[in-house]
Amino acid sequence: MRLVPAERDQLCDLFERTGPAAPTLLPGWRAEELLAHLLVRERQPMASPGILVGPLSGITEAAMRTYASRPWSRRVELLRSGPPLWSPFRLGPVDERANLLEFVVHHEDLARAQPGWSAPRPSSPEREGTLWSALRLIARVMYRHSPVGVRLRHPTRERSAEISARPGRGLVTVSGMPSELVLHAFGREVGQVRLEGAAPDVEALTASPRGL
Repeated sequence: MRLVPAERDQLCDLFERTGPAAPTLLPGWRAEELLAHLLVRERQPMASPGILVGPLSGITEAAMRTYASRPWSRRVELLRSGPPLWSPFRLGPVDERANLLEFVVHHEDLARAQPGWSAPRPSSPEREGTLWSALRLIARVMYRHSPVGVRLRHPTRERSAEISARPGRGLVTVSGMPSELVLHAFGREVGQVRLEGAAPDVEALTASPRGL
């Protein structure tokens, strides 16, 4: 079952509702910067390394600015239409692996920054199950800077309900639905999770960087 097409449509619907000037949870970024980031990532591979490599960030930012003159509706439609034919993201399995977490996290970056936001959007067992599987693959990378041990716990599963995200002295258990755990793993403090452990350990985890 493919999840990314629906995530893409929901994110584009949200962009259409908020408009380009809407705030996001990302410092210095409004909706238009977030959308430009997603477009560069899919459509300008030569400029996208700056997303992760600091010294190349200027190239990425210049590429993001190339979308600013286009009508907002056209920019949203570019994302909605999906990757161009020549992009590896066009392949279904690649799209699912590369974009599911990206779209889930950035949807919440925009949605939860809006005035009046009150509750997570509806999910599904299939979506939560896929996100839980993704967490098993990335958890150790996302929590690699934690000075204390970290364990992720699924609140509704009886078997395979835990992921060891970081070995170490002390232990903090982070409990929540996989979609909320993904937000925490990416360093978003808005994830609706419960942190259990000694107070100094919880503080140390919260203060440490998370994500890529």
